Amino acid sequence: MPELQGSRHKLKIAIAAMVAADLVAAAILFSPLVGSADSRRQLMSQLSAELRTKTREVEPLRGMDKKIVLAKDQIRQFYKDRFGTRDSEIAGELGKLAAENGVRIVQAKYKEEDAEASGIVPVEIEGNFSGDYLQLARFINALERSKLFFTVDSVSLAGETTGPVHLEVKLHSYLRGA
Repeated sequence: MPELQGSRHKLKIAIAAMVAADLVAAAILFSPLVGSADSRRQLMSQLSAELRTKTREVEPLRGMDKKIVLAKDQIRQFYKDRFGTRDSEIAGELGKLAAENGVRIVQAKYKEEDAEASGIVPVEIEGNFSGDYLQLARFINALERSKLFFTVDSVSLAGETTGPVHLEVKLHSYLRGA
């Protein structure tokens, strides 16, 4: 019987510990520290909304490594297709566009600027052209749609009541490095 007495004593201690743990859990459940069931549901829905917002914010960053490789390839292709390798390509394209649109080149100045870190060399172009208004408008439109990349910086028109209109244009094009 002595063994039964020891087991009974240990069992009473275990039951008392479980009852105490239940009382502590009940106290925490109904205490103001934890809050009501409604406040817990509200907190849960707020945290879920935050999670959805954060997930949407990082969505564009998924697969960034592949996007960077793709962008580099697209930039390389753009440089190859739209930037000349020699300054004569720029002059030739400008002359071709002028001829196609019935515009006469009065004067054109080309000035290569310092090369950028990417190896691209900006070329500043100042040109004076003459023709009628419609031809000059088509010429500017053709410049912007040209296979070679031209950015028109400024345009000024001057003309008489009769005769050709004079167009002064400042624009940039680019050469790719070797």
